[in-house]
Amino acid sequence: MRSDVTWLTTTNLILIAIGVVLALMVILHGARLKRRRKRTNDAIGDRIDDTPATARTAALDETPPPAPETTPVATPEPERAAPPAPLPVAPAPPPLAGDDTPVVATAAPFDPAPATGAAEPGTPDTSSSGDDLTLLKGVGPKLAARLNELGVTRFAQIAQLTPADAEALDAQLGSFQGRMMRDRWIEQAGYLAKNDRAGFEAAFGKL
Repeated sequence: MRSDVTWLTTTNLILIAIGVVLALMVILHGARLKRRRKRTNDAIGDRIDDTPATARTAALDETPPPAPETTPVATPEPERAAPPAPLPVAPAPPPLAGDDTPVVATAAPFDPAPATGAAEPGTPDTSSSGDDLTLLKGVGPKLAARLNELGVTRFAQIAQLTPADAEALDAQLGSFQGRMMRDRWIEQAGYLAKNDRAGFEAAFGKL
């Protein structure tokens, strides 16, 4: 009977000791958590204290101050410069021989009628068919047709051209302009109008 009481007493003491140990462990753990929370709060408080007062105030009040009113200043308009005087226009240069660009004739229009007066000795018969203008060096079928359109059908008409008439006729030849002076039509026509074949071939080659 006594041994049973002793065993129960020992067991109760052991259980009480275990309970005390557990209680102490819980108290110690709670104390650690409390200290940890306190250190965290102290660190946050230090950060808040380190922030300048002006920065905290600006962060709380985010409304920007109103912009100061400014009075618009009238800008004077720049003075308008007077328009420049027109530059003198230089006259167009005279056309070069052999240039195919059409130009406006400045001389009097060419009159295809032959000059009045007696005919030169040896002048060929002036029939309605006209002369073969392609015998002139530098005159092909197209150019001969253009001369016929302008009323030039005979060598005598070309041979009797004055400088002004020659310039007026040349201005109406379009892309053939300049051929008359370059190929010496007036000299060629002078030989052919008199049927001087030998003189023509001596000066300009075989017909």
